[in-house]
This record gives sequence, C-alpha cells and structure tokens, in this order.
Amino acid sequence: MAKDLLLEIGLEEVPARFVRGAMNQLKDKTVKWLADSRIEHGAVQVYATPRRIAVHILEVAEKQTDMNEEAKGPSRKIAQDDQGNWSKAALGFARSQGVEPEQLYFQELAGVEYVYATKSSVGTQTAAVLPEGLLSLITSMSFPKNMRWGSHELKFVRPIRWLVALFGQDVIPFEITGVQTGNVTRGHRFLGEETTVQEPSLYVERLRAQHVIVDVSERETLIVDQINQLAKDKSWEIAIKEDLLEEVLFLVEYPNVLFGGFDPAFLNIPQEVLITSMREHQRYFPVFNGEGELQPFFVTVRNGDLKSIELVAKGNEKVLRARLSDAKFFYEEDHKLTIEHALSKLENIVYHEELGSVADKVRRIRATADLLSKHLELAEQETQDISRAADICKFDLVSQMVYEFPELQGIMGEDYARKAGERQSVAKAINEHYQPRFAGDLAPSELTGAIVSLADKIDTIVGCFSIGIIPTGSQDPYALRRQAAGIVQIILSHGLKLHLNDLYAAALSIHESRGLKRPAEDISNDLSDFFALRVKNVLSEQGVRYDVIDAVMASGFVDLKSTIERASVVQALAASEDRNEFKLTVEQFNRVSNLGSKAASKNVDSALFSEQVETDLHEKWLQLRPAFTEAIAMGDISKAVHTLSALKPYIHSYFENVMVMAPDEAVRANRLSTLAGIAEDIAVVADFSKLVW
Repeated sequence: MAKDLLLEIGLEEVPARFVRGAMNQLKDKTVKWLADSRIEHGAVQVYATPRRIAVHILEVAEKQTDMNEEAKGPSRKIAQDDQGNWSKAALGFARSQGVEPEQLYFQELAGVEYVYATKSSVGTQTAAVLPEGLLSLITSMSFPKNMRWGSHELKFVRPIRWLVALFGQDVIPFEITGVQTGNVTRGHRFLGEETTVQEPSLYVERLRAQHVIVDVSERETLIVDQINQLAKDKSWEIAIKEDLLEEVLFLVEYPNVLFGGFDPAFLNIPQEVLITSMREHQRYFPVFNGEGELQPFFVTVRNGDLKSIELVAKGNEKVLRARLSDAKFFYEEDHKLTIEHALSKLENIVYHEELGSVADKVRRIRATADLLSKHLELAEQETQDISRAADICKFDLVSQMVYEFPELQGIMGEDYARKAGERQSVAKAINEHYQPRFAGDLAPSELTGAIVSLADKIDTIVGCFSIGIIPTGSQDPYALRRQAAGIVQIILSHGLKLHLNDLYAAALSIHESRGLKRPAEDISNDLSDFFALRVKNVLSEQGVRYDVIDAVMASGFVDLKSTIERASVVQALAASEDRNEFKLTVEQFNRVSNLGSKAASKNVDSALFSEQVETDLHEKWLQLRPAFTEAIAMGDISKAVHTLSALKPYIHSYFENVMVMAPDEAVRANRLSTLAGIAEDIAVVADFSKLVW
C-alpha cells in the first residue's frame, strides 16, 4: 500500500530571487531523506509562489523497507589470535555493527578471509518517522539571507505562517515556531481565502479555486502566452528577458498581463536608460516595433484578476512617468558636466585603500594600454584612440545617471562622449571596455575597446594579486576569474599576437612604480597558475579531452591561439581513423623524449656516429626542421605534426640498431644529445606521454 505525501511551507512574501532555489532545495532534501529512511516512493513534484514552497510525492510506501545489510570487517589474521579468540578489533567491529560476536562469520575476498556481520532491521511505519523527519528537513534548509522573528531561535528566509503536512488524508503532526501542521492552506492574499486540502492530490486545484496558480511551469506559460498574444494583437515586439521573466514569475500567484503607455517625448532619452528604468525599477517589459525601436508602451504582470485592469494600468503609468521624469532630469544634468571635470572627481573616489583612487586606476589603465599598443605595433591613429579611450573610460562613474543606474556604466559614457565630440571609436570603447561583462557575453567588437578592456582587466587582476587578494575555492569577491576569462576571450576573438606573460608583465611593470608588497616573481608565478586554469576551462568548454588538455598545456599555454590549435590537432589525430598509426608515432616520440631528457646538452658531433642509422636520423631531422619551424611560426600545427611524424621510421630504425646508453661516455652523451634536440621540437607541440589510450 502507498499514499501521497504533501508538505507545504507557508511564508510571508519571499524575495523573488530566492524562491526557485528554495523550491529545488526542498525537493532535493525530501528525496534524500526518503532514500536515507528507506522509504520507497514515486514521482516528486515541487511547487512555489512568493508565499509558499511545497513538495508532493506520489505513492509513498506506508512502511520502511526491511534492511539486511552485510558489512565487511578486518581480515581473519587481525580478527582472531592464534587460539581463535576474537581480537579487540573484531569485538569493536561487532559493537559498531550492533551484533554479538557470535554472529560474526568469515568470507573469502580476493584470496583473503575477512570477518563479516549481517545487520538486520525491520522497517517501521512511515507515519511514525514522518513528523521528526519533516521537521528536521525544514529546519535544515539554508538561504542566501535568513531572518529571525519574535522570540524564536529558528533562522529562515521569511517567517513561517502556516504548515500543511499530509500523508494520505492524515495530518502529520509537528510544530515549528509555534505553527502547528494541518490541512488548511491559504489562497491569494486579496482574492482568496483559507481552504482545506483533504488529500495531496487535491492541492493544486484547491489553490487554483483560491486564485493561486501554484505550478511554476503553468504560471510561466500563462505569462508568456498572454504577452505573446498581446504582441500579436498590437503588432508589437515585446522583449521577454529571461532574468526579468524569472523575477516576475515569483512575484505573482495569479498572473494577468496588462499594458500602458508613456509620453513619447521621453524617447529623446537613450533607449537603454528607459529600458533599464522600466526593467530594474518597475519590472516592466519594454515594447519595440519591427525595426527594434523602443515604443512608448510597457507591459507588466498583475498579481490578480482582470477587475479594474484599466485603472491598474493608469496607476502604473503614473508611477513610470515619475521614474522617467527623474531619468530625464539626471540625463539633462549630466550634460552640464564636462569630461575633464568628471575626471577630476575620480580623484576623490577610492578604488581600493591599497591601490589608490579610481583616477589612479585610470592612469594605470592608460599606461598599460600604451604598452600593449606598442607591443602590437599598432598604427598611430589606433594608438591615439586607445590612449584617449583609456584616459576617459571611467568618467561616467561620477554621472548622476550611473549613480542611479550602476548597470548603465559605459553605456552612458559612450553617449556622453559622443555628444562631447569624441571620436566614434573612442566613445564606443568606453562602453565596450567593460565587455565581456558576464559568461556568454560578447568581447569588444573593435580593437580600441579590446585593448582598453585588456588593460582594465589585467590591472584589476595584477593589482589584487600584488596585495594578496587571490581567489581561493569559491571565494572570488572581485570577480577575478571572470576578468581573466574575459582576457582569454578577447585575445582569442581578436586573434591578438599577445602572449599572456607579456600581458601581465606589462601590468606588473606599471604596478612596480607604486611599490609592491610581494616579490614580482611570486606574483608572476601566481598569475601563471591562475591563467592556466582559465585556459583549461576554455579547452574543456570546447570539448577537448582532459588528457589532451594536459598534454598540450605541458608544452606551454601563454600563446593562446597556438594552444587552442595544438589541442584541436592532437584531439583530432587521437580520435581519427588512423589513431592506431598515430599511437605508434606517439610511442616513438615518447621514447625519444624520455631518453632525450637525460642529455646534458643538445650539441651533436656527427664524427661520433658509428652507425648509418644515426646519420640517417640526424640528417632527416635537420632536413625537416625548417619546415617544422615555419609551420609552428605560421600556426599550422597540423603541418608541424605531420612533418615530425616523418621521423617515425627513422626513429624506429635508430632504436632497433643503436644502443643509446653505450658504454663509451662520449658516444652515449652524443646519442642522448641527438635525441634531446628532436625531443625539444616534439615538446613544442605537446607532452605526448600524457595521452591516455
């Protein structure tokens, strides 16, 4: 026999960003507890609204399964003495398993006898373990932010106001913070009432009757379908941003979509400002025409029915008008601020107490960007644009608009700089130098923004590392991993001939002028280890095998383009139809590398060759080297590997006919030197010994 189980935790309104995590956590904890308690069950469904999280488990067994578990203890040699008496180890094992020593027995495993014990436990009724189990399950939940209320000790995301706990039609009795479990839930705060849930299967429909759509997927479908229908009726394009939809989804229990309008005169403000104001402050969806131009309308979702919907729309219009009026005022006031005056204000904004002001950071960005421009041998106009963009890249941080909407940093800078007469590439770079802002974001589209972005990001990383702020585990308060990933993305997307060590050496040289708390060499080594993990992540995301990653990274990774291409070629060869042939080549390479590592030098004296195969191998290598070196320089890794592979028959003959570790010291050293030179070229591509076949 089996019954359904329902647990609902009724709460005061939970912040929207916490709800889905709480819902998933409740499911995971419930499933784990049932498994640990040996209670079989069917499908699990979770529900959530701003005022509740709930889990419904189908066909929960009415009794725990009986347990008959065999446990392995010490070997016979340890478990018994010479007289056959149980040792302390055996007696301790028996106690730990809850059995008498007489119940121990021996079984052979892999040729060795071990002592075993069989633990048996008769399952109890599920109803008897549910009260304590569900109580501990709820109180063990954790949230990004907790609160306490009244005189209660429990910390929870929001105060618990009611509890529904049903096993079939029976209430599971327990209490939390003075709230007793029952079978009564609460409907919509304004449209619904309390309602009794006689059994778990009625839960969803009972709440629906009280204007609560408790199923998250159903609620999302309702919202999206209503928005799409409105867009169709009005011939609009309504931008449904996923993070905004997610937030709205957990702000409402009974969604109904409505729309309103605002004065078209506000469209004179950059549309990013209007969109941000609508999304961030009001949770409105912006409306566009077919050409992607913002229209003077908005779409929002009401937590209620359609009664007086026109009045609700007018109220929203009034609120938005005030918001947009503020934005218009800030925008107009910002135009009175010159770029030079804004830059002077940066002197008074602390970037970090050990790294100076934002103005200090801007000066470092400029100096680093200039070094990068020189390293890349850029044209004069590009260099000038990069310098100017670096100089003014942060000026909009002191604008009223960015103070009100921090997410508009860069966007407003581009607009203000363009209106101030800056060159197009400079203005665009002010916006783009923040890119990529997050995982999946694009790199700067133009070189000016790309170089300033590199300078900004590497300054942040090197600055933090120089004062001992290095990400550890899950701790990365300054988002240095994201900054480093952005650097890798920018270099690759623009195909910059810029090695990673050159990049952080440039930034280190700038930071050295202010004095370093740590030795530059230590900082450089930490940076190398830090970026190695970022490059590994990039390769892994591209589907490169772990052993190929290790093999390629062992040959260096500072040249990102080469590293990506080497990984691609080696992976393709290792997975090709000729993989067995490639494997034989790799075996020859590894043998060369192993012996070559024993050489004291790479100086080869051909006069010491005593076998024709020695001459053949050395001359073939010298013949192939120019083509190999050129292929590496051109980034043609496939050709480079193919060129090296031509040595395979010569290497095979060499090892078949020559004793490398010859008794004569000079001959031995010369043969090792021959192999060391070849091994050095092989290592340019990868450490093939790390490949797993």
